[in-house]
Amino acid sequence: GAFALTGPELHDYYGTMLQDLKDRDPRLRTPFEFSPWASCCFNMGKQVCTYRHRDHLNCPFGWCSITALGHFDPRKGGHLVLWDLGLVVQFPPGSTIFIPSALVRHSNLPVQPGETRYSFVQWSTGALFRWAELGFQPASVF
Repeated sequence: GAFALTGPELHDYYGTMLQDLKDRDPRLRTPFEFSPWASCCFNMGKQVCTYRHRDHLNCPFGWCSITALGHFDPRKGGHLVLWDLGLVVQFPPGSTIFIPSALVRHSNLPVQPGETRYSFVQWSTGALFRWAELGFQPASVF
């Protein structure tokens, strides 16, 4: 869907890599049949809030998908902070954004008391891409 529309070449690269891995080992399963990402998680705390971080193990040139969920006023909290870009972005419930999470430090702001914020995140680790690019063998072989 949105990933294929906004980053078609990157989406195809992710999809091809995952398909190559599944062709090599049919026991492998992805979280969702048509998703190009290898991993996902639901962050289900009552008021999910992250500290400033980079996802340094993710594909370094790739994107992760972050979806904000819950019941909160996005004008008063839950903003996405992209530290290296100097941006604070209103991020309402139901919104999804793709960011290069291995490169850009990011976090989100707390929501107001009594509100809820959850998130759904999808990503692929850089190790999968290395493994596939190196002919399905570890870098130590070289």
